[in-house]
Amino acid sequence: MNFFELIKTDAETKARVGILHTDNGDIPTPIFMPVGTQGTVKALEQRNLLELDAKIILGNTYHLYLRPGMDVMKHFGGLHKFISWDRAILTDSGGYQVFSLQDLRRISDEGVEFRSHIDGSRHFFSARKVVEIQKILGSDVMMVLDECVPYGADEQYTRRSMELSYRWAVESRENFKSIPQMWDHRQFQFAICQGGMFSNLRKEYAERVTQHDFDGFSIGGLSVGEPTELMYELTDLTTDILPKEKPRYLMGVGTPENILEAIERGVDMFDCVLPTRNARNGQLFTTQGKINIRNQQYKYSDEPIDPYFSDNENYTLGYLRHLFISKEILGLILATRQNIRFYLWLVRTAREKILTGEFRQWKKEFLSSYLEKK
Repeated sequence: MNFFELIKTDAETKARVGILHTDNGDIPTPIFMPVGTQGTVKALEQRNLLELDAKIILGNTYHLYLRPGMDVMKHFGGLHKFISWDRAILTDSGGYQVFSLQDLRRISDEGVEFRSHIDGSRHFFSARKVVEIQKILGSDVMMVLDECVPYGADEQYTRRSMELSYRWAVESRENFKSIPQMWDHRQFQFAICQGGMFSNLRKEYAERVTQHDFDGFSIGGLSVGEPTELMYELTDLTTDILPKEKPRYLMGVGTPENILEAIERGVDMFDCVLPTRNARNGQLFTTQGKINIRNQQYKYSDEPIDPYFSDNENYTLGYLRHLFISKEILGLILATRQNIRFYLWLVRTAREKILTGEFRQWKKEFLSSYLEKK
């Protein structure tokens, strides 16, 4: 069976419904992937994720390589067994850390040298090394090493970076095929389309990298500070080029409205730290709009956290506010559970509406109501 099965494309938009077939379970698309950088989705147990029916979570190659380390991963038999998770995992390559840890890294043609943010020790990530690490981790989907260009970079720098990422992608594909798998399930590899904020470079990169037989393609280097409309424009341009028979993943995006707009433009997969990070800061995403739970207006609220989800009815907004004001850990847990539940509900509902031919109208009505309640 093929890795990706395309079931339906919306008649009015580029929105799609599909299934990713992995040895650790089928994943209906569009899908949101909760971020578990260090082998944990912060504030949630794996059983919470199963209760919410999360099909796939993320881990991060850079962070897991540093801690707990590959000797530990080998000992436990890979990341799935280490964290007791029998569903799918996608691992980022560490490429985002090339962007986020600019003061701790040095880029060369051969790869990236990092100084550990933990103890200052030096480590070198080549395209091959990143594949080797992800083979040990045993993620179902692995990403290639790339450079995420900062917003505002000029075209000359962006082109140099793009050429470097392209060479690493080609090398990564060769290494993926030549390095044996360690564990008893298939692994798949995605390329990452780069090109900064320049449509001509984005087009060129996508056209070149799709000549190689990657299992899927992601769109990287967006949601790094650019105007939202530019992000949509570059996403739209890229999905026009990417092959219809392979999955498309928009990395690190984003807000509920970002996700629905990108689904309309033909994206299948999403991840973002927003629901978990914002939960810990007291912001809830609900079917009724966004809530800042520390606000005084919720002190006496006997409303449920989100009336759409019946099993939240035992907990009121007033109680959740008390937990946050009192700095109780349960507040972080309940808020995170709500936000992940909402994000999974959002993509699941989008999928249902694509199947029934109602996606565009539903998206318009939902966002009109949701954004009005901010």
